[in-house]
Amino acid sequence: MKIRLILNLLTLMTGGLVVTITSIFIGKQAYSWLPPQAAAESHLIDDLFSFLVTLGAFIFLAVTSTVLYSITFHRAKNYDMSDGPHIEGNVTLEVVWTAIPVMLVLWIAAYSYQVYEQMGIQGPSHLVHLHNPMQMQTGYAQEEETPAETVSEPLEKIDVLAKQWAWVFHYPEKGITSTELHLPSDRRVRLALQSEDVLHGFYIPAFRLKQDIVPGRTINFEFTPIRPGKYSLTDSQYSGTYFATMQANVIVETPEEYHEWLTKAASHIPTPAKNQAASEYAQTSNQRIKTGWGTVKPAAPPVVNFSG
Repeated sequence: MKIRLILNLLTLMTGGLVVTITSIFIGKQAYSWLPPQAAAESHLIDDLFSFLVTLGAFIFLAVTSTVLYSITFHRAKNYDMSDGPHIEGNVTLEVVWTAIPVMLVLWIAAYSYQVYEQMGIQGPSHLVHLHNPMQMQTGYAQEEETPAETVSEPLEKIDVLAKQWAWVFHYPEKGITSTELHLPSDRRVRLALQSEDVLHGFYIPAFRLKQDIVPGRTINFEFTPIRPGKYSLTDSQYSGTYFATMQANVIVETPEEYHEWLTKAASHIPTPAKNQAASEYAQTSNQRIKTGWGTVKPAAPPVVNFSG
């Protein structure tokens, strides 16, 4: 009896160790499933994602291993059609398997909320004016009326206007506008996010940044690009019929290249930029036979110095 108990304990410990190591390995692989980390804030989201994958893999492997072990070593003998032993409810077991999921959910919630605050994303609590002070580490978002915190790094300030269906970026220091967002690498950037009409979402997957843009409010959002390259900005909110066309290129370049681009763009005469939503709407409205539901007329193509 003691030998069997010892063997069961050794099997359980060995299985638990294998499952744990395998889960950690799978969690580490999760980093490669995401786009390159193009902003200093990216590691916060990637660490959270890796943690969730590790936890999910552990639960999946543990349950699967337990089922396989049970049907392999504890199945009934051939031609044994008798009923199993009658077992009443076990209060201790029920408390344990209820407490563990509750603790896991609270752990995930606490970790997720911590990352949420460190990223500085403004959620519903800000819209109903609840007091919810931010603890800034890397990312930071605040309403314009809130006193800005002092940041030692140099700030590049850019105004961002979202409208149906286009992104417009204004660089106040040079007085230029663009439909392509250019950013200097390794420099802290502050975006003043505004919406001209409905709720939009500022989302750059490579930066792991997603911030709702609420009509009638200006939200300052800070982050630090660290990887030169070309990335995509999209609207994370359904803002109407042509919201899928509301995309823009994000160009992260060295500070020298960035200032060269600013100088070059400043020399361009403002002209209407190409706008896919306006083009598709014009195509549809010119059809003799109307098909589909009516839609909001897109805003006029933005007039910019640089359209990419």
